[in-house]
Amino acid sequence: MTTQIHLVALHLGALHPVERALTLALAFGPFVVLGVVVWWRSRHEQDEHDGHGPVERPEDPAQRDR
Repeated sequence: MTTQIHLVALHLGALHPVERALTLALAFGPFVVLGVVVWWRSRHEQDEHDGHGPVERPEDPAQRDR
């Protein structure tokens, strides 16, 4: 069984450069996109809050009595 797997792996050979690029894009692309989105959102949130002071949240009516 292991001999067959080894022969199949040898038969497939090295990846074509396009296949290698596609494999890397599929492996790391989602993490890169996620990092860009987090960076983009945090930058916009920081821009919204600059000069405006702390964000005030509306008071919950149920919490007024406490």
